[in-house]
Amino acid sequence: MACEVICSAFHATPKYSGNNPARSRIRVIRDPIADIYVPVYAGEYAVAECAGRDKYTIDGKEYDECAFCRASCPSRDVFKEPDSGLPLKCDMCGSDPSLEKPMCVQWCLNDALIYEEREEAVEEVETLEELEIGLEALANKYSLNKITEIAARMSVSKKG
Repeated sequence: MACEVICSAFHATPKYSGNNPARSRIRVIRDPIADIYVPVYAGEYAVAECAGRDKYTIDGKEYDECAFCRASCPSRDVFKEPDSGLPLKCDMCGSDPSLEKPMCVQWCLNDALIYEEREEAVEEVETLEELEIGLEALANKYSLNKITEIAARMSVSKKG
């Protein structure tokens, strides 16, 4: 659980001035008897509680869905700043200068955490309907004549 300790120290103000795993942006869900350790890092803030309360069974032990949830939400204190109650979110130890790997990965004594950057090809395809909706909204706001003038000016400047 060194990842929790180093995360809280790295994010202390000033850096490394304190250590409070409650301020960590990573939690390890653990069952030491069954030798199960599952790291969960803080995600986005959820304004409302989730509707689902699924159960997960790992080696015969039942876990609540909340145990593996990355969100900071109103129904629990996990991933919230202990003093202020503000939500915490993992920033992958973004700092200046930037680190090669987040601190939790560097300090994981069991090599259970791996950091790799992935490039995802995201293809944004605008449908004609979306384009029409966008143009209609612009026309309602600025008038069709104004949009036509700007489009004509833009096409002339791109040609030249």
